[in-house]
Amino acid sequence: MFFRREEHLKSEGRFFLCRMRTASGEVVPIRIAKSAEISPTGEGYYLRKEIVAPKSLDRAVLEVWFDRRMRPVRKAVEGGELVPIKEWR
Repeated sequence: MFFRREEHLKSEGRFFLCRMRTASGEVVPIRIAKSAEISPTGEGYYLRKEIVAPKSLDRAVLEVWFDRRMRPVRKAVEGGELVPIKEWR
């Protein structure tokens, strides 16, 4: 099975990095600790993270489901959208 390169989550050692654009347009950098914030499930791993933008105080919720090798399989965002890695500056 071949996997596409992940376009929103970047693996950096013990962390995943991503950026979220909230409803008001503020971009918030997010760091996810692989060992502390991601929970094991029967099929792999799961993350639910609530984000509050520091300037606009917009709230958003990020959910990510991972396979057993901790590769993102599905993502859901409420109250914003993930910024693709190619748009990071």
